[in-house]
Amino acid sequence: MADTVCEGNVWKFGDKISTDLMVPGAYVLARRGITDEEAAQYCMRANRPDWAAQVQRGDILVGGVNFACGSSRNWARPIQVLGVSVVLAESISRIGLRNGINTGLPCLVCPGISKFVEEGERLQVDIVSGEVRNLTRGAAIQAQAWPQDSPPFQIMMAGGFERYFRQRLVEAGKIKPQVAAT
Repeated sequence: MADTVCEGNVWKFGDKISTDLMVPGAYVLARRGITDEEAAQYCMRANRPDWAAQVQRGDILVGGVNFACGSSRNWARPIQVLGVSVVLAESISRIGLRNGINTGLPCLVCPGISKFVEEGERLQVDIVSGEVRNLTRGAAIQAQAWPQDSPPFQIMMAGGFERYFRQRLVEAGKIKPQVAAT
């Protein structure tokens, strides 16, 4: 299960950040068999060439309007590999939102977030309640929390669609639970 409270430093991006900018095809699609870890090194290169080397585990990505628009390219997995704990945006494209959820990367729509926080400030995000606290300024704002009984919330908390689906199959007795290697 994913952590339900995330705390980290903010990386702020503007409006209409396309999946093609997040994971540039010139680097990623041109190489066959590229791993998620390799793809992560090219994240946001079009906007900030050194971003992938600077982001830290637990950091929070803040986007503007129509975040993750564009193609169906998996933008969430490479960003998740870099350690981003949660994405907050004014609005998120439907395909981008689905991509994030299916990957297990918590994504919340948070109207007003662009004006509420500046890059480098520290946020605490409660994924269950949707409360976003600016620890630098001592203020709070409300994101649109997913209902806990909703499939998107359950998929995020399971760590992505594959894990969620596997859990359902185990619960239904269709497959045996995986045993962790010792």
